[in-house]
Amino acid sequence: MESAVHTPRSLNRSATALRPGKGRRLVGAAVASVAAVVALTGCAGFEYQEDICSSGEYPVLAVGGTGSACVSDKQEPPAGFVRYPEGKVPQQVGDKWDVYWDTHTIDKNGKIIDAPDAG
Repeated sequence: MESAVHTPRSLNRSATALRPGKGRRLVGAAVASVAAVVALTGCAGFEYQEDICSSGEYPVLAVGGTGSACVSDKQEPPAGFVRYPEGKVPQQVGDKWDVYWDTHTIDKNGKIIDAPDAG
């Protein structure tokens, strides 16, 4: 006995094919989904870095120690603190200069020295 494909009378090829507008909607939804995935994972290589100080502030270092603070751009460093040497100012938490100043400090004469409290 031969098996034949039987199409019910209520369904024909034109009834089962995508309607013109429906195909475009599916393609649009697929493109939007891909764009969302790229947007969400495409930034995965970028790591958030926290600024040392807020806008309108600059960082200062404790004389003889590794402590630091942020001071308004309109003010001088408080007693016991100095500005970081030019070119050696930490900008983001964990950056090259932030790590450097964990083990170094400035003495009362303005000289960079190993921090006595660095462990």
